[in-house]
Amino acid sequence: MRLATIVDDAGAFAVGIVRNDEVFVLPSDPPAWSSLRVIAGSDASALAAIGAWVATAQPPSRPLGEATLGPAILDPGAIYTIGRNYRPAAGRDEDPPERPLVYGKAASSVGGHGATLTWDRSITDNVDAEAELAVVIGREATGVRAEDAMGHVFGYTCVNDISSRDARLDGDQWLVGKSLPGFCPIGPWIVTADELDPADLRLSCTIDGEPIQEGRTSRMRFPIPEIIAHLSRHLTLRAGDVIVTGTPERLAAPPGPDRRLRAGDEVTVSIEGIGSLTTFIR
Repeated sequence: MRLATIVDDAGAFAVGIVRNDEVFVLPSDPPAWSSLRVIAGSDASALAAIGAWVATAQPPSRPLGEATLGPAILDPGAIYTIGRNYRPAAGRDEDPPERPLVYGKAASSVGGHGATLTWDRSITDNVDAEAELAVVIGREATGVRAEDAMGHVFGYTCVNDISSRDARLDGDQWLVGKSLPGFCPIGPWIVTADELDPADLRLSCTIDGEPIQEGRTSRMRFPIPEIIAHLSRHLTLRAGDVIVTGTPERLAAPPGPDRRLRAGDEVTVSIEGIGSLTTFIR
């Protein structure tokens, strides 16, 4: 199932079910359907009930192209990001980390598909885009083993881990440099865990159609079960928390690894089996 946060006819956020090129808007009553974070924390019967509602109620739909999408998870409890988690090209894997490197982004940094991002350039004008597969937690996880970890995954989505590369922000203030408003585009929707195997998905990032990253999730140093087990040994993962699992290295070909985001750019993160997440830079 593909689940999105959309702006409804009253201008409020609601949950939408995406099927082919249509969106069905869920009612906010029952309260268990009020947000994707709430749905993520429910048991499997909640998804079954949603599917049955679409099939039996035959609710009105709108074309997907006419829907305004919000952040896939509007109110994540926490956003954890994993650094240096993709192996580089053969022969260049120097000093690999011994365990997942955990950073973070503020929950207030989320943005939706198709949103326009601007920020105060006096803070930083050295800003980069990164394609990443994101894991959305469902059932609460504390001290889980890697072999049990996938039972705590609700679904998957795309994240553009937008980050400042200024030394004073990226060097010793990772949270600050990753958390300006809108620096975490997430979406366009969540694909539930029962419909996607994340082990070997192609992911990419383009600026104005030119590729700056290409990779596969099979290149992760620490696969998703190990990341979840590592995090849950130290903290409690709750429904709606997001784990951003790392990014492949930048391509050497033009526009090159030093290309930073500029006003007028159109940045698109794409992940096989999920879709594409586009952000317009102003």
